[in-house]
Amino acid sequence: MSDADKAGGLLAQIPKSEGKGLPPVHLWNPDFCGDIDMRIARDGTWYYLGTPIGRKPMVKLFSTIIRRDDDKYFLITPVEKVGIIVDDAPFVAVSLQVSGEGEAQVLRFTTNVEDEVEAGTEHPLRVELDPETQEPSPYLHVRSNLEALVHRNVFYQLVDMAVEREIDGQLWLGVWSGGQFFPIGPQPE
Repeated sequence: MSDADKAGGLLAQIPKSEGKGLPPVHLWNPDFCGDIDMRIARDGTWYYLGTPIGRKPMVKLFSTIIRRDDDKYFLITPVEKVGIIVDDAPFVAVSLQVSGEGEAQVLRFTTNVEDEVEAGTEHPLRVELDPETQEPSPYLHVRSNLEALVHRNVFYQLVDMAVEREIDGQLWLGVWSGGQFFPIGPQPE
Protein backbone atom coordinates (compact mmCIF):
# COMPACT_ATOMS: atom_id res chain seq x y z
CA MET A 1 0.00 0.00 0.00
CA SER A 2 1.43 3.41 -0.96
CA ASP A 3 1.80 6.32 1.49
CA ALA A 4 -0.96 8.19 -0.39
CA ASP A 5 -3.31 5.21 0.05
CA LYS A 6 -2.41 4.99 3.75
CA ALA A 7 -3.08 8.71 4.35
CA GLY A 8 -6.38 8.59 2.47
CA GLY A 9 -7.38 5.47 4.37
CA LEU A 10 -6.57 7.15 7.69
CA LEU A 11 -8.81 10.10 6.89
CA ALA A 12 -11.68 7.77 6.03
CA GLN A 13 -11.27 5.89 9.33
CA ILE A 14 -11.38 8.87 11.67
CA PRO A 15 -14.67 8.60 13.53
CA LYS A 16 -16.99 11.57 13.17
CA SER A 17 -17.38 13.16 16.57
CA GLU A 18 -20.93 14.04 17.47
CA GLY A 19 -19.95 16.66 19.99
CA LYS A 20 -16.84 18.39 21.14
CA GLY A 21 -13.88 16.42 22.28
CA LEU A 22 -11.09 14.36 20.87
CA PRO A 23 -11.23 10.77 19.64
CA PRO A 24 -10.19 8.30 22.38
CA VAL A 25 -6.87 7.35 20.73
CA HIS A 26 -5.54 6.19 24.12
CA LEU A 27 -8.11 3.35 24.00
CA TRP A 28 -7.31 2.20 20.47
CA ASN A 29 -4.73 -0.56 19.92
CA PRO A 30 -4.79 -1.46 16.23
CA ASP A 31 -2.01 -3.31 14.44
CA PHE A 32 1.00 -1.26 13.34
CA CYS A 33 0.80 -0.77 9.57
CA GLY A 34 4.22 0.78 9.02
CA ASP A 35 5.54 4.31 8.68
CA ILE A 36 4.25 6.91 6.27
CA ASP A 37 6.13 9.88 4.84
CA MET A 38 4.53 12.45 7.15
CA ARG A 39 6.55 14.86 9.26
CA ILE A 40 5.78 17.66 11.69
CA ALA A 41 8.55 20.28 11.56
CA ARG A 42 9.73 22.20 14.63
CA ASP A 43 7.72 25.24 13.48
CA GLY A 44 4.50 23.16 13.49
CA THR A 45 4.24 22.73 9.71
CA TRP A 46 2.91 19.32 8.69
CA TYR A 47 4.51 17.74 5.61
CA TYR A 48 3.23 14.85 3.54
CA LEU A 49 5.56 13.30 0.94
CA GLY A 50 7.90 16.26 1.48
CA THR A 51 5.25 18.88 0.70
CA PRO A 52 3.58 21.12 3.30
CA ILE A 53 -0.06 20.25 3.96
CA GLY A 54 -1.77 23.51 3.07
CA ARG A 55 -5.29 22.60 4.17
CA LYS A 56 -5.63 23.66 7.80
CA PRO A 57 -8.79 21.53 8.38
CA MET A 58 -6.85 18.43 7.31
CA VAL A 59 -3.97 19.27 9.68
CA LYS A 60 -6.45 19.85 12.50
CA LEU A 61 -8.11 16.51 11.78
CA PHE A 62 -4.80 14.64 11.77
CA SER A 63 -3.81 16.43 14.99
CA THR A 64 -6.76 14.81 16.79
CA ILE A 65 -5.47 11.28 16.16
CA ILE A 66 -1.80 11.69 17.06
CA ARG A 67 -0.38 9.64 19.89
CA ARG A 68 3.08 9.30 21.37
CA ASP A 69 4.20 5.92 22.65
CA ASP A 70 7.61 6.12 24.30
CA ASP A 71 9.57 8.39 21.94
CA LYS A 72 7.68 7.52 18.75
CA TYR A 73 4.68 9.28 17.23
CA PHE A 74 1.76 7.64 15.47
CA LEU A 75 -1.49 8.50 13.79
CA ILE A 76 -4.08 6.12 15.23
CA THR A 77 -7.57 5.09 14.16
CA PRO A 78 -9.62 2.20 15.57
CA VAL A 79 -8.20 -0.09 12.85
CA GLU A 80 -4.82 1.34 11.83
CA LYS A 81 -1.62 2.71 13.37
CA VAL A 82 1.05 4.41 11.25
CA GLY A 83 4.32 5.99 12.30
CA ILE A 84 5.18 9.62 11.56
CA ILE A 85 8.21 11.83 12.24
CA VAL A 86 7.99 14.73 14.71
CA ASP A 87 11.07 16.98 14.70
CA ASP A 88 10.46 18.41 18.18
CA ALA A 89 6.88 18.62 19.50
CA PRO A 90 3.68 17.94 17.56
CA PHE A 91 2.15 21.33 18.44
CA VAL A 92 3.29 24.94 18.78
CA ALA A 93 1.79 27.34 21.32
CA VAL A 94 1.31 30.41 19.12
CA SER A 95 -0.64 32.81 21.34
CA LEU A 96 -1.17 33.62 24.99
CA GLN A 97 -4.00 35.23 26.95
CA VAL A 98 -3.36 36.32 30.52
CA SER A 99 -6.00 36.91 33.16
CA GLY A 100 -5.53 37.83 36.80
CA GLU A 101 -2.22 38.56 38.42
CA GLY A 102 0.23 37.18 40.93
CA GLU A 103 -0.54 33.69 42.23
CA ALA A 104 -4.10 34.00 40.87
CA GLN A 105 -2.82 34.56 37.32
CA VAL A 106 -4.04 32.20 34.59
CA LEU A 107 -2.16 31.65 31.33
CA ARG A 108 -4.25 30.32 28.44
CA PHE A 109 -2.31 29.21 25.37
CA THR A 110 -3.66 28.53 21.88
CA THR A 111 -1.80 26.08 19.65
CA ASN A 112 -1.27 26.11 15.91
CA VAL A 113 -4.19 23.63 15.61
CA GLU A 114 -6.44 25.81 17.78
CA ASP A 115 -6.31 23.72 20.95
CA GLU A 116 -6.71 25.93 24.02
CA VAL A 117 -4.66 24.91 27.05
CA GLU A 118 -4.59 26.53 30.47
CA ALA A 119 -1.22 26.11 32.19
CA GLY A 120 -1.54 24.56 35.64
CA THR A 121 -1.15 21.28 37.49
CA GLU A 122 -2.53 19.17 34.61
CA HIS A 123 -0.80 21.24 31.92
CA PRO A 124 2.62 22.24 33.24
CA LEU A 125 5.15 24.48 31.54
CA ARG A 126 8.77 23.37 31.42
CA VAL A 127 11.93 24.81 29.90
CA GLU A 128 14.88 22.80 28.58
CA LEU A 129 18.24 24.45 27.99
CA ASP A 130 20.42 23.38 25.09
CA PRO A 131 23.59 22.09 26.80
CA GLU A 132 25.87 23.74 24.21
CA THR A 133 24.14 27.05 23.40
CA GLN A 134 22.09 27.48 26.60
CA GLU A 135 19.16 28.44 24.34
CA PRO A 136 15.85 27.75 26.09
CA SER A 137 13.17 25.52 24.58
CA PRO A 138 9.91 26.01 26.49
CA TYR A 139 7.15 23.38 26.34
CA LEU A 140 3.55 23.14 27.48
CA HIS A 141 1.86 19.81 28.19
CA VAL A 142 -1.21 19.67 25.91
CA ARG A 143 -2.73 16.21 26.37
CA SER A 144 -1.77 12.65 27.17
CA ASN A 145 1.90 12.34 26.25
CA LEU A 146 1.93 15.35 23.88
CA GLU A 147 3.48 18.78 24.23
CA ALA A 148 3.56 22.09 22.39
CA LEU A 149 6.76 23.99 21.82
CA VAL A 150 6.09 27.54 23.03
CA HIS A 151 6.73 29.91 20.11
CA ARG A 152 9.59 32.35 20.64
CA ASN A 153 7.28 35.42 20.67
CA VAL A 154 5.05 33.80 23.30
CA PHE A 155 8.11 32.87 25.37
CA TYR A 156 9.23 36.51 25.27
CA GLN A 157 5.81 37.43 26.70
CA LEU A 158 6.41 34.96 29.53
CA VAL A 159 9.88 36.36 30.20
CA ASP A 160 8.43 39.88 30.24
CA MET A 161 5.90 38.94 32.95
CA ALA A 162 8.28 36.73 34.95
CA VAL A 163 8.67 37.25 38.68
CA GLU A 164 11.39 36.12 41.08
CA ARG A 165 10.99 33.23 43.45
CA GLU A 166 13.50 31.38 45.57
CA ILE A 167 13.68 27.64 44.93
CA ASP A 168 16.12 25.53 46.95
CA GLY A 169 18.17 28.60 47.88
CA GLN A 170 18.44 29.90 44.31
CA LEU A 171 16.52 32.80 42.75
CA TRP A 172 14.51 31.82 39.68
CA LEU A 173 12.45 33.77 37.19
CA GLY A 174 9.11 32.20 36.46
CA VAL A 175 5.41 32.67 35.89
CA TRP A 176 2.28 31.77 37.82
CA SER A 177 -0.70 29.99 36.32
CA GLY A 178 -3.46 27.98 37.93
CA GLY A 179 -1.87 28.41 41.37
CA GLN A 180 1.42 26.88 40.20
CA PHE A 181 4.80 28.58 39.80
CA PHE A 182 6.67 27.54 36.66
CA PRO A 183 10.39 28.38 36.62
CA ILE A 184 11.61 29.55 33.24
CA GLY A 185 15.22 30.28 34.11
CA PRO A 186 17.63 31.09 36.92
CA GLN A 187 17.87 34.74 37.91
CA PRO A 188 21.08 36.19 36.45
CA GLU A 189 23.52 37.32 39.10
